[in-house]
Amino acid sequence: MAYDEGTAARVRRLLAGQRHVAEKKMMGGLCFMVDNVMCCTISGRGGMLFRVGPEAHARMLKEPHTSPMEMRGRIMTGFVRVSDEGTRTDARLKLWVKRALDFVATMPTKPPARKAAPRTAAANAKAKAPPRAPIRTGPRR
Repeated sequence: MAYDEGTAARVRRLLAGQRHVAEKKMMGGLCFMVDNVMCCTISGRGGMLFRVGPEAHARMLKEPHTSPMEMRGRIMTGFVRVSDEGTRTDARLKLWVKRALDFVATMPTKPPARKAAPRTAAANAKAKAPPRAPIRTGPRR
């Protein structure tokens, strides 16, 4: 299931004045990064994931339409899943995005991830070459 483009447009409008915002397709949805830190994600399974921090995690789970974010059977402390119903109005979506932005602002800025240098033709040829036989130093039998 693809993420909801309408919700993506609404989040883009909310983040329009924010500096250093990037979008990445990941975890089956669309992730919004602020200062190279994950802020919120529109899930491909419906709803959204918001980063609220470990201290606020339990308190945020008491909010309506929330549940823990689970990944491979583990609860991701510091993230909450909010159902589509919880972000249906612009006011509710704005509240959740603000909570995520407030937490992300407390985190140190990460440098952008470095991309691997493109391989040259010589490096590609060397990488594809079959391994050499070991060098023998003694007499052959």
